Amino acid sequence: MDGGTAKTALRAVSLPLIAGVLAALAAQLFVALVLALNDVLLITPARRAGSAGPSLAIATILVPTLGGLLVGGLRHFAGAQVARGPADIIAAVQTRSDELSARAGWLSASSSLVSLGSGAAVGEYGPLVHIGGSLGATLARIFRSDVTTINITIACGVASAIATVFNAPIAGILFAHEIILRHFAPRAFAPVALASIIGYILANALSVRRPLLAVEQVGQPQLWEFGLFVLLGVVGAGLAILFMQAILGAGKAAAKIRRFEPLKPALAGLALGLAALVLPEILGMGFDLLRSVTAGELMPIGALVAIMAARLLATAMCLGMGFTGGVFSPALVIGSLLGAIFGLGMSQGLGLPVTDSAVYAICGMVAVTAPVIGAPVTAVVIVMELTGSYTLTLAALASVAISNSMVSRLFGRCLFDRQLRQRRIDLSAGRTKAILESRDIAPLVSANLAVVSQDATVAQAEKAMVDKHLDQVFLIDGNGLYQGSVQLKDVFSGVPEQAAIELRNRNDVVMLEHLNIWRAMQRLKRFDGESVAIVDERGKLVGALYASRLIRAYLDIQTDLRAEEQIRAE
Repeated sequence: MDGGTAKTALRAVSLPLIAGVLAALAAQLFVALVLALNDVLLITPARRAGSAGPSLAIATILVPTLGGLLVGGLRHFAGAQVARGPADIIAAVQTRSDELSARAGWLSASSSLVSLGSGAAVGEYGPLVHIGGSLGATLARIFRSDVTTINITIACGVASAIATVFNAPIAGILFAHEIILRHFAPRAFAPVALASIIGYILANALSVRRPLLAVEQVGQPQLWEFGLFVLLGVVGAGLAILFMQAILGAGKAAAKIRRFEPLKPALAGLALGLAALVLPEILGMGFDLLRSVTAGELMPIGALVAIMAARLLATAMCLGMGFTGGVFSPALVIGSLLGAIFGLGMSQGLGLPVTDSAVYAICGMVAVTAPVIGAPVTAVVIVMELTGSYTLTLAALASVAISNSMVSRLFGRCLFDRQLRQRRIDLSAGRTKAILESRDIAPLVSANLAVVSQDATVAQAEKAMVDKHLDQVFLIDGNGLYQGSVQLKDVFSGVPEQAAIELRNRNDVVMLEHLNIWRAMQRLKRFDGESVAIVDERGKLVGALYASRLIRAYLDIQTDLRAEEQIRAE
């Protein structure tokens, strides 16, 4: 083994290890700070139960309002960098853009910490995914890694963060592959697995929170109940679509409010605090509510419906108005409430002898969550790892299968992909198209071209082409504005003294210099020639784009993608 091979092997082991440790420690610190703030600021049910009277009511209104004010200030001074989440991680990896900066990661983490600490109805997993991915990207850049290694290290950071907060290493591995990388490649599997295991070890060594679910023992569902689990999946699909549409709609509605931009999170916090005076369950991440529902500690159906609807609207409002956070945790909570409502409806409303309500709560939880985040396999494995129950896993699988299938047809793969589509990053046709759309043709434009005046004769145009060894000449006016092109084959049909412009190509193709590669390729489908003219916004000729360069760029992208998905012998 030579020095270069040894260095490569050492990097292949050290990067996942360091990324796993850093992401796990950052996730534990973030969770600990959120829990501490929730306790101090009377967000958690236990602390709220120990307080009463006017002071509790004042804190309920004031805390989220002031939290929103701080978040609004961060957004005003730092811009969009404070609202980063899983969609940004996915975009960076899928387009191979390497646009995850350490500054954006810390700003987003700070804004999320304030949002979650002050009781906003948002989730912690989205910020943690971004923290883990940003740490991975920064670490890989410090090691001067290539884009492929950076993407794999990003996935390592994400896997470690998920394994840490869920205490579920297999789910961490699957999440990184299913959501971030979107392929199960041999080259990425070992590093991601190593980082996820590191996260799991540190989660058990430095645990700062209770388990997410409180399921101890559940009854054995009867075979006919699997029909109910499938039906619950159908209902869960409807709620998942409603939840995602509410988030997108709230964002569009809030974008129309331009006069009080920095105050929008504070207004959302005020509305949240006032609503929490009646339904305190809508404050915070709702994990205590999730644990009680999945443990079978039920409330009346009417109360469950009210809390579910209120949490859905509160999450949409908070995210739309500028609080920073994720959608994973809210989806878990409203999904579990839906499942509990469904189970109670079957037993109390229809008198069916159904099994434990916890089974339906967990089935509802994953039926809503899986299509929201686009990770059906991860959602089912989380149930397996957190409960250790094969029975519950099968029941959850029945609900997830139908729910994910329906949502993918009616809405799309997940909320993150829809958010990216709004930013003109379309992943529905695969990575290659997304990468081609994310890169413009400017670096491919060549200065090697034949140019003559629009008044040039055929003889002059022919001489310009011969001198440049090209089959095409471009015509410009006195200001450099593009006037058309003449091909060598057409020159032969003219006479030397004839104006070259009379022979210009009637099917000419012209492109702007910042057109993306994908659109350029579409424009060239019916083009018959050597190159096309590239102009600026004023119509001034700036260069030529050769079809060979576009083909080479496409093949280079394909080669890079294959390299990312394969293990190379060093």
